Amino acid sequence: MSSTLKFLDLFAGAGGLSEGFIRAGFKPIAHVEADASACFTLKTRQAFHWLKNNNSIDKYSKYLKNEITRQELYDAIPSNEIDSIINEVIGPDTLKSIFKKVDAQLGNSKLDLIIGGPPCQAYSLVGRSRSNMVNDPRNHLYIYYAEFLKKYKPKYFVFENVLGLLTATDSNSELYFDKMKALFVEIGYTIEYRIFSANEYGVLQNRKRIILVGKRGLRSKKSFYPEPEKWLPQANVWDLLKDLPPIPAGGGQTTPVEPITKPSEWLEQAQICSSLPLTWHEARPHSKQDLEIYQHVVNLWNTEKRRLHYDDLPEYLKSHKGRNSFVDRFKVVAGDLTACHTVVAHISKDGHHYIHPDIEQNRSLTPREAARIQSFPDDYYFENVSGKPARTSAFKQIGNAVPVLLAQKIAEQLLKDW
Repeated sequence: MSSTLKFLDLFAGAGGLSEGFIRAGFKPIAHVEADASACFTLKTRQAFHWLKNNNSIDKYSKYLKNEITRQELYDAIPSNEIDSIINEVIGPDTLKSIFKKVDAQLGNSKLDLIIGGPPCQAYSLVGRSRSNMVNDPRNHLYIYYAEFLKKYKPKYFVFENVLGLLTATDSNSELYFDKMKALFVEIGYTIEYRIFSANEYGVLQNRKRIILVGKRGLRSKKSFYPEPEKWLPQANVWDLLKDLPPIPAGGGQTTPVEPITKPSEWLEQAQICSSLPLTWHEARPHSKQDLEIYQHVVNLWNTEKRRLHYDDLPEYLKSHKGRNSFVDRFKVVAGDLTACHTVVAHISKDGHHYIHPDIEQNRSLTPREAARIQSFPDDYYFENVSGKPARTSAFKQIGNAVPVLLAQKIAEQLLKDW
């Protein structure tokens, strides 16, 4: 199959889903994303791909080393590559503007595929438990997704979201998922969906997501769903951590660092390690109390293979008022397991749920470690609007992403079945 199949990424985030499809051989026409920082991440990644494909990757390396500015990096590639990143909120007031920009990128070409999934907070079980999401406008973003399908009529679309989508209801107790499927069928698509666990496809993370695939045309008896081949590597979480320099809480740097050992076999097979500079290995600082709690958490796992319940802590360390909720708020990313627990955007708030398994380092994960859990390659750089590195923004983008490896596996199978 030709590698010129073109796709549009809606609600693109930092580009995890897109990166997987690019690796498989699809070509992005445009990315649409509301978050300005994520859009700069996408622009920088667009620059990476263009420079790599045009034998000028040294320019990207210079950028990671702070030898050239971000603007100088962008000036090194055609302007339409940067313009293909569309920083817009998708909604009724912006559709015409976004269509116009996508049309400019498409030219006379046909769009083959649309990928992406609306923000998941309104569908997530955690989100619903924390606040009333029934009237959240994000519940209805699938309607605008359908507008893109109606206009461009791609052969396929790939729609990703959290499992909570299956049970989220509107004010009339109707399932959003049922309404969504009915709309997609109404505009001419046959729908199939699966629930995926990322750890079954090479990702060292227990992350479950629903991925709905639509194919334009009438339903046939034969399933068209691109069933990817499973990959269960002989690896554990230490394989994505052990080659990184040990650093304490508050230590490390966003600028390039050198690995201290040869990369693990998993890092190589998953195409995570890179010959380009490795960035974002910077740990957040923690209070003395939190560091003492982290010691308890890691020691309990190391000695008893048991997770810490908040009530297990000595009384003088229990400063949280709510002792009967979120009792697992402190959690180690166990290095001896084949997959860690799910990385989510809350990692941008604090690192209590993502404690490094090395008790000597005694800290939470760095953005690079979290990015590896999400199977982002080491040459992926996470931007901020200001141009100055912002750890909170990087964590948010990483936590909201689709694991690159999972996306790649689905994309490869879709390409085979095309």
